[in-house]
This record gives sequence, structure tokens and C-alpha cells, in this order.
Amino acid sequence: MLVVHHLNNSRSQRVLWLLEELALPYEIKFYLRDPESMMAPAELRAIHPLGKSPVLTDADTVIAESGAIIDYVISKYANGRLIPPEDTPERLAYTYWLHYAEGSAMPPLLMKLVFSVIPSRAPFLVRPIAKGISDAAQKSFIDPQLQLHTHYWEATLNLSTWFAGDDFTAADIQMSFPIEAAASRAAVDGLPKLKAFLERIHARPAYRRALEKGGPYAFAD
Repeated sequence: MLVVHHLNNSRSQRVLWLLEELALPYEIKFYLRDPESMMAPAELRAIHPLGKSPVLTDADTVIAESGAIIDYVISKYANGRLIPPEDTPERLAYTYWLHYAEGSAMPPLLMKLVFSVIPSRAPFLVRPIAKGISDAAQKSFIDPQLQLHTHYWEATLNLSTWFAGDDFTAADIQMSFPIEAAASRAAVDGLPKLKAFLERIHARPAYRRALEKGGPYAFAD
């Protein structure tokens, strides 16, 4: 039995969605973030040494990292679903977006989050200095990088309905988290293709079922 070690408001929501799209049986083990630090609980380290989510277990097999989990599930259980045929341009695009989502798209989004909270976490006397450094970093580097990536996504979706062509694939599930995260920071305002993408995925029955089973997920708003 597949078991999803699911952390609230995290990338593991994508794994639930993937399994719902494939109509595969699975169990969920729930973990909650620390309300102050927003970090995953130490119990996750009993499953994987890094204590991160998502983690998928399949009997004695433990798989971490979203892309690796998607690769594992698609290759072992999907029977050709949610992946383009081999030796096609769509398959190459699928592989690219599957790895791009975490390798290139998430770093500037994570930096945006970190630099946004630095001033509030700094000691009171140095808070104005911390805010100045944070604002400068965001304006000079982070925000231009986010704009570069979001406009790249918009241009891609201007050429095809989904990221790997005109058929929905697991690459779209993988790309959902950075796009939802960007939307939560108003980084997709004025980008109609990205907004339409979010509307389409949020309307999918499997997405809705994953939300019902996984619990509250802020990025679905």
C-alpha cells in the first residue's frame, strides 16, 4: 500500500493529487507544521533523514522529493497515463518541466519568502537595517527573477494548453506548486494564461478530492 507522509500546506499536496488522478489506493499519514517556525515536525525524520515532505512509502521502499515520487509512481503504476509517449517532443518537454519546477522555479520563490520574513524575525533595534537589506535584495534580484520565470511560464502556456503539450500530464501537477506559490505573492497578476491554468487545475475533480483528503491548503484559494 502506498503511504503519503503528508505535511499541511506543502508540496505533498501534489502527491495526493497525482494519486487521485490515477485512482490509486493509498493511505495518508498526517504531520503538522510547528505554528511558530512553520517547520516540519521531527517525526518526519523517522521516515526520511531530512525530515522533509513529501515522502512516499511503498512497503519497504522510501521515496523523497516530488519529482522522484512522480517518476516512481508514473513508471510503476500509471500504465502510460499522465506521461507523453517516448521519443516525442512532448515527452522531452514533460521531463524538462518535471525537473524545472523544483530546480529552477522554486529557488526564487523560496528566496522571496525568506527575505520577506527577515525584518520581522530580526531584533527590534536592527529591524530597520534588516528591512532595508531585504527590500534591496527583493527589488534588485529576487523580483526580476520571479518576473523572468512567470513570463516564461505565460509564454509556454501561450503555445499549448498544458506544459507538455495539449494533454494534461504529471508535469502540470509538478508545476502547480510554484505557480500557486507565485500567485499567492501576486506574481501572476496580469498573466491570463497562468490564471487560466490555475482555474483549470483547481476545477479538476481529482484536485478537489485531494484537497478533501489532505485538509486545508492555502494555495488553493
